[in-house]
Amino acid sequence: QVQLVETGGGLVQTGGSLRLSCAASGGTFTMYAMGWFRQAPGKERQFVAAIGWAAGRTYYVDSVKGRFTISRDNAKNTVYLQMNSLKPDDTAVYVCAVGRFLGDQAMGHSSTYNYWGQGTQVTVSS
Repeated sequence: QVQLVETGGGLVQTGGSLRLSCAASGGTFTMYAMGWFRQAPGKERQFVAAIGWAAGRTYYVDSVKGRFTISRDNAKNTVYLQMNSLKPDDTAVYVCAVGRFLGDQAMGHSSTYNYWGQGTQVTVSS
């Protein structure tokens, strides 16, 4: 019954910024993990960033560290992904996911996440 709705994707030039939002409904979110994955044509789905809901600890794939920031709004059950200094390699469908917090080492694994959004397209032009 959990539903995730992503917004904020679009077209931006290299070096630009976008902020993605993922609003969750239909469940409780104590001790949950929320994260972002992305998938480009012909490539495997890639973990991007995640946040532990209880403590707010954040996790990132190396390629986005220093450029992307994941954050949360507990009152709105919403997670955000602020993306700065965007590159063409960031072009992908970005998908929000939620699961249980199982520990630091599990945050980047898709198997941690039980519910997935529909995705939002991010396109970065060169």
